[in-house]
Amino acid sequence: MTLATATNEHLANISNTLIYSAMAVYTLAFFAYIAEWLFGSRSKVARTAAALTEKTEKAQAAPAVTVKKAGGTTVLERPQVVTRSAVGSRDVPDGPGAHGGDEQGDLYGRIAVSLTVLAWAIEATGVVSRALSVRRAPWGNMYEFNITFSTVAVGVFLVLLVLKKNVRWLGLPLVTTVLLDLGLAVTVLYTASDQLVPALHSYWLYIHVSTAIICGAVFYVGAVGTLLYLFKDSYENKLASGGKPGRFATSVMERLPASASLDKFSYRVNAAVFPLWTFTIIAGAIWAGDAWGRYWGWDPKETWAFITWVAYACYLHARATAGWKGRKAAYIALIAFGCWLFNYYGVNIFVSGKHSYAGV
Repeated sequence: MTLATATNEHLANISNTLIYSAMAVYTLAFFAYIAEWLFGSRSKVARTAAALTEKTEKAQAAPAVTVKKAGGTTVLERPQVVTRSAVGSRDVPDGPGAHGGDEQGDLYGRIAVSLTVLAWAIEATGVVSRALSVRRAPWGNMYEFNITFSTVAVGVFLVLLVLKKNVRWLGLPLVTTVLLDLGLAVTVLYTASDQLVPALHSYWLYIHVSTAIICGAVFYVGAVGTLLYLFKDSYENKLASGGKPGRFATSVMERLPASASLDKFSYRVNAAVFPLWTFTIIAGAIWAGDAWGRYWGWDPKETWAFITWVAYACYLHARATAGWKGRKAAYIALIAFGCWLFNYYGVNIFVSGKHSYAGV
């Protein structure tokens, strides 16, 4: 065994250790986010809605107020119940970590974010160690793509926090799915360090695959926001119609931002990254022309990348069309993200094509 080979294996072992360490810290962050949701205060919108509802119920319990005037009387109407934010309203600082939350919940939230930052730094170091062990970009198989994808997804979340965006509500679902992603990577998708096939030896690997990872991470963040929007919208509709959701549903939903805020957040992140996904497909076509002598051949990976592009284009169009905003557009967004997931997992595992490399 040469010195270079021994060094590469040592770096690979370090990378594996760091990934497992990151999973351990993410687990601690997961419990800290749980504590924030359990012991923290409800969202600002939820507290406002509860106060308005309480006042209205008291008013409804009492008879209508009659005011005597000269020549007659005037009956004052009962106040209207406000249970949801108006569509198109300005951003409301609601959800975990918002202004007005209690100190206990905020403390757990800060601990959770600190642990997330630490776990992200450890995982990113593991990705870099993997790259050093193979002396190339760490995107040659599904294991490497998975650990890089989760690193970028958490990075997007942390960047939004640095930009003072109120997205701490995203922490719990994000860390949960990142743990699932890493667990799948180290158990099912793990592939030992190896060199790339000749077709991948190109600078386009750094351009095409890196943008695909970034797009996938941002699409994932948008999908989480869209899914939570659907739950919160159903909850608000039930309140508006006079229904009483269960205690568990109330406890969870009142700790999320208003549905209008979630809808706006999902739309913005999907719209922002869509041009980059367009560039990713174009870059892949140029790389295919260099590697295989043709720009487009309807390979399964190429086909599903195009289907994903069409699905997100339909979502953006629906989101800007009257009558399709809200839930209808949200369903299209989830279908679009489902296409992206199948393009990655389904095509790589179940379908053979020119993009099938290194087993998985």
